[in-house]
Amino acid sequence: MKEESIFYESGSLQLEGLYAKNNGNLGAVICHPHPLMGGSMQNNVVVAMITSLFAHGFSTLRFNFRGVGRSSGNYDNGVGEQDDISGAVSWMRQKGKTSDILAAYSFGAWVSAKWLQSNQIEHPAILVSPPIDVMDFDFSALTGKVGLIVCAEKDQFCDCERIKDIAHCVKCRFELIPDADHFYFGSESGIVAAIHNHFDNIERENR
Repeated sequence: MKEESIFYESGSLQLEGLYAKNNGNLGAVICHPHPLMGGSMQNNVVVAMITSLFAHGFSTLRFNFRGVGRSSGNYDNGVGEQDDISGAVSWMRQKGKTSDILAAYSFGAWVSAKWLQSNQIEHPAILVSPPIDVMDFDFSALTGKVGLIVCAEKDQFCDCERIKDIAHCVKCRFELIPDADHFYFGSESGIVAAIHNHFDNIERENR
């Protein structure tokens, strides 16, 4: 997988990203963890997600939210960051990657859940460790918009049983990564496998 450095517009801002081109029109936008906690597109979970998605035929775009790395602007408490997602999705669609999906981790999952309430994307999203214990999530309008929720068995910010119940309510798959905590160091392969299993299940259902 070869990635190229790109910049795209989010309103008046210029955001940096890394784009890996695959054949076909499948496109994935990947959102990183909290900018104020060291989160960036270089995060280990982000890398695990793009690895799995690219293997399943998706072109991938990981990007830095405003104020991170070489992206201009400042942290905006999840408001302007929704515009950053819109800009990334638009950039991918302009590249012909119109059969699209969001994959997001932690803070990125929180912003993505907000974005999905009022925006459409073709494939139901993948959310890894949405931090429901420390951030305000509203899943009420997300039935059919989320396809997979992944949680770590020892997650410090995402209660496994509670998020499992939420996954059931929004009618999406749920995967638990054994022995991992919220940061998944040493457990990245579990995320790769969870995404592989998700698409394998979809393929079997569509046969």
